[in-house]
Amino acid sequence: MRVLRRILTGCLLALGMAPAMAEELPPIRAAMLASGTVNWEISTIKANKLDRKNGFALAVQDYADNGATRVAFEGGEADTMVADWIWVAYQRAAGKDYVFIPYSRAVGGLVVKDDSPVKALADLKGQKIGIAGGPLDKSWLILRAYATKKYGMDLAKETEQVFAAPPLIFKSALSGETAGAINFWHFLAKMKAKGMHDLVSVADAATELGLDPDTPLLGYVLKGEFVKAHPEVAQGLYKASVAAKELLRSDDAAWEGIRGQMNAADDAEFAALRDGYRAGIPSGRPIDEAAADRFLRLMAELGGEELVGKATTLPEGVFLHLE
Repeated sequence: MRVLRRILTGCLLALGMAPAMAEELPPIRAAMLASGTVNWEISTIKANKLDRKNGFALAVQDYADNGATRVAFEGGEADTMVADWIWVAYQRAAGKDYVFIPYSRAVGGLVVKDDSPVKALADLKGQKIGIAGGPLDKSWLILRAYATKKYGMDLAKETEQVFAAPPLIFKSALSGETAGAINFWHFLAKMKAKGMHDLVSVADAATELGLDPDTPLLGYVLKGEFVKAHPEVAQGLYKASVAAKELLRSDDAAWEGIRGQMNAADDAEFAALRDGYRAGIPSGRPIDEAAADRFLRLMAELGGEELVGKATTLPEGVFLHLE
């Protein structure tokens, strides 16, 4: 039987037909946000066969929103998805064995127009701030803590907040309807290309608060049982992700294949998105779990149980240690 299989495989390969039995690799079913920037990395992995080179086959199912990806993941329809590690900590504290592989540390900031009279957070007193992520947006919470420490200012009480979807925050900030804006990083990149700049970056605010801005916020989430059953696949996902980011970091040509996914209106937006993505690539250093614990405690203080659940301190095992 083995001889027959080899003969059949050889014949099919000679005809240019790669049989499934010769290509079978353990799959990872990924539930991904259809419009998410993670697709830039996913497309790079697939185009360069980085999944297969690292011993697995990546099968992607797109979903319309993050809630749907979580339903698919938790319901067993997917093996991985992308979320922030605060959510993973929330779930681990609730007894779910979820683990986190770092993907991106891209975070936002508060931007104002280049010709704005606002030069510091204190200048926003009494003015409108547009916020894309809602009242529990982590960038908003960090900036609130920063304003309190730096200026003795309660941003939540001393400004008017306008919460809306990212595209609306984008438009209202550019039109001057709001004095400043907090948005998702890729919208901020486009806003900067259109004549806005950071008033305060979340990275600078985090440093001021004694946090580690190098801690990756977003990552691939896996179930612990999957990692135990397929450790080499989890390792392969990590290696493929690192390899894709290295390509995107170092090779401008690698961006041409994904430019159509980036929704860039012009060359300036394209360059801003590319540079913003590169700035969010993790350093690769081990995660400082003490700093992550300080960050989680701050989120618990400002966001409460709705944001962190029972995870008022960092649960053991949130970050999956891979090399």
